[in-house]
Amino acid sequence: MDELVEIRDMCKVYNPGENEVRALDHVNLKINRNEFVAIIGQSGSGKSTLMNMLGCLDVPTSGTYILNGQDVSHLTDDELSDIRNKEIGFIFQGFNLIAGLTALENVELPLIYRGVSKKERLRLSEIALEKVGLKARMTHKPSEMSGGQQQRVAIARAIAQAPPVILADEPTGNLDSGSTKEIMEILKGLHSEGRTVILITHDNDIAARAKRIIRIMDGKIVADIINDAEL
Repeated sequence: MDELVEIRDMCKVYNPGENEVRALDHVNLKINRNEFVAIIGQSGSGKSTLMNMLGCLDVPTSGTYILNGQDVSHLTDDELSDIRNKEIGFIFQGFNLIAGLTALENVELPLIYRGVSKKERLRLSEIALEKVGLKARMTHKPSEMSGGQQQRVAIARAIAQAPPVILADEPTGNLDSGSTKEIMEILKGLHSEGRTVILITHDNDIAARAKRIIRIMDGKIVADIINDAEL
C-alpha cells in the first residue's frame, strides 16, 4: 500500500540531562493512505507529543518524519506552517471556532489563508457543511449551536480543501453520547470516501471504532493491531 506517514526512530526529549523526560522513545510507525487509525494512551503516555509530531506542530529531538513523501523532521516554523495548511485537517476537542463568525465563515477562514479565491472557498465550504449535515445551519454562529453541531463545523473546516490527513485530537471529549456517535459516523464516512483519519484518544470505546489501534505507553508503541471487531 501507499505510505502517507513514516516515522523512523523518533525521540522527543524534554529537559535533557539528569532530569530528562523521554516523551517519545525511539518510535517507529507507518500509516498508509486511506487508513483509519486510533492512537490510544493515558495521560503522560506520549500520545499528545506524538500527535504534535504527526501534525507538524513540533519537531523531534532525533529521528525522521516523512509526510506524504517529504521529510518534515527539521523544517522551520514557517515551513511547518505551510505543511500544516496543505497536508493536514485538524479537529480538536475544544472546536476552536471563532465566536463572531457564522458556521460558513469559520469553515472559510483557513481557505483564505491558503489563498483560495472567494468563489471557490464559498463553494468548498458549502459542500463541506452539507457533508456534515449542517446545510440549514450555515448562517448560525457557534453560540446558536449545540456542542455536537459546533464539532461538525470544525470537521467541515478540516475537510473543506480535502487534505491528505485528518488528525482528530479527542474529537468527542466534550460531547454527550449521542453527539459522539454522530461525530464518529462522520469520521467513518470520511474514511470510506478515501481519507486517512488519525484519531488520538484515551478512550477504549472510541478507539474500538477505528480499523487499526496503536497503543502508546511511556513514549513507546506497545501494541499495533488490526481491529477486526471494528464497531
